[in-house]
Amino acid sequence: MRQFTPLQLIVIAGVLLVLGAVLPFLMVIRLLEPSFALSFFSYGASLVGLVMGLIGIAQYGRRR
Repeated sequence: MRQFTPLQLIVIAGVLLVLGAVLPFLMVIRLLEPSFALSFFSYGASLVGLVMGLIGIAQYGRRR
């Protein structure tokens, strides 16, 4: 399994958090068809992004 550096974790988490915010916005303005699967994916991306970001920040702080 590949080990990510703390900075890589933070960047990936940021992308997931933005994706988790943009997808519901696109569903609200009807550019994307709202569905349960897309809503669940959006929630999951936001949750995983938050957890990965916290882990990345903790690892970054521990290394400094």
